[in-house]
Amino acid sequence: MPRLFGTDGVRGVANEDLTPDLALALGRAAGRVLAPGGEVVVGRDTRLSGPMLEGALVAGLCSAGTDVRLAGIVPTPAIAWLTLEEKAAGGAMISASHNPVPDNGIKFFSPEGFKIATVTEDQIETQMEEPGELPTGTDVGASAPIDDALERYVDHVVAAAGRLNGLRVVLDCAFGAAWEAGPEAFRRAGVNVVAINAEPDGARINVACGSTDMTQLAERVVAEGADLGIGFDGDADRALAVDERGGHVDGDRIIALCALRLQEQGRLHGNIVVGTVMSNLGFTRALAERDIHVVAAPVGDRFVVEEMTTRGAVLGGEQSGHVIFAEHSTTGDGILTGLMLAELVAAAGDPLSRLAHWYEPWPQVLINVRVRSRDALEGAEAVWDEVREVESSLGEGGRVLLRPSGTEPVVRVMVEAAEAATAQAAAERLAAAVEALAT
Repeated sequence: MPRLFGTDGVRGVANEDLTPDLALALGRAAGRVLAPGGEVVVGRDTRLSGPMLEGALVAGLCSAGTDVRLAGIVPTPAIAWLTLEEKAAGGAMISASHNPVPDNGIKFFSPEGFKIATVTEDQIETQMEEPGELPTGTDVGASAPIDDALERYVDHVVAAAGRLNGLRVVLDCAFGAAWEAGPEAFRRAGVNVVAINAEPDGARINVACGSTDMTQLAERVVAEGADLGIGFDGDADRALAVDERGGHVDGDRIIALCALRLQEQGRLHGNIVVGTVMSNLGFTRALAERDIHVVAAPVGDRFVVEEMTTRGAVLGGEQSGHVIFAEHSTTGDGILTGLMLAELVAAAGDPLSRLAHWYEPWPQVLINVRVRSRDALEGAEAVWDEVREVESSLGEGGRVLLRPSGTEPVVRVMVEAAEAATAQAAAERLAAAVEALAT
C-alpha cells in the first residue's frame, strides 16, 4: 500500500482521494497519536471542500477523546503559532496550499509548532489500521472556537516586522487564507495597502492569481505606482514579490536580501542560510562571496526547518517562497515574509528593483511531467541512464535534479546550466524520458 503522507501532509482531490471518510479516520488516528486526552488546534483555507473536511476531521479527533479548538479561516503559519501559544498537543491545517481548486489536504503540527516528523506520520498511518476501542460519555472530545485567533496572529507578525509607514504595497491574496489576515497585517504596520483577490472565494483560490501566477500582481503594482507587490499562495505559508517595475523577485532573492540584512546587523548566526537542492547556483555562489554558506536541505519547508534547527540557523527557505525566520516562526510564513521584505525596502531607502537584483542567477529550467504515480521514477533505469548522460555532458557547468512531487502525481525535472539554451535542451530531453513512463 502506498504511503498516505507526502512531503506536506495528505493531499488529493477532495471527495475523491481525500474523502470525509478518510479525514474522519485521519482525525481519529491523529488524536490518538498526537493528543490522547489533549487538545488540537484546527484551521482551514477558503476552499469549498474545507467545511466538509473540517467537520469530518473534527469528528475523528473528538471520537478519539481529543478536544478541538477551531481557528476558522487562517493562514497555515497561524495554526503553527497558535498550537504553540495555546499549549495544545498538536495542530491541523486543512489546505492544499498552491494546488488547484478541486484539491485539498490535511497537515499536522507538533506541540512545538513544527510540522510533524516522518516517524509520527507513520504512527498515524499505522493507527488508522488499528482503530481499537473508542471513548464514550464524558471522555468524548468537544470542540469550541478560538474567537480571536486571527487577531492574535496578526498582532504577532506585525510585532515581528515593526512599523512601515509610507510604503504603498499591492497584496494578491489569491482568494485564499490571506484574504483578511494579509491586508489587516500590512495596514496595522502602517502600509498603504492595495488588496486584490482578497475575498474568501474558494472557487477561485489560486486561479490565475497569487504566487502561482504573478501576471496580475505585476501589472497592478506598475499601475498603482506601488513600491512593491506580494503574492501569497492559498494557505499563505509562502510569498513571492514583484518590484516597483513589475519584475519578479523569487524566494532565493528574498532570502538573499534578508541574509545580507541579518549579517549586517550581526544576527545571522554562524553566517549560515538553509536552502534546498532547488536553490539556484547563482544564489549560493553570490552568498558565498559575502561569506555566507548555503546549506542544501531536501525540498519542503519541513526539511528546511529541521536543518535550521540542527545548525542553529535563523534564516532558511525555498525558491518557491517558503521563508522561515526562526526568531519568529516555526514554518514558512508568507505574511511575515512580505512584511520583512517591505521593512527591508523601507529601511534601505532604495527601490526593490535595485536591491533584489544584485546577483545573476544561473539559467534554470523546470518542467513538471504528469505521471501515473509519485513512485514512477523507482526502477526507471531508462530515465536514470538519460540523467547520467546529461550530467556527463554538463560536467561542472551545470546540474540535474529529478524528483517526484510530494503533493501530486508529478515528476519535477530541473536543469541548471551556464547557458539558457543548454539548460532548456537538457530539461526537454529528460522530460521526454519521463513522459515515456506514462505511455
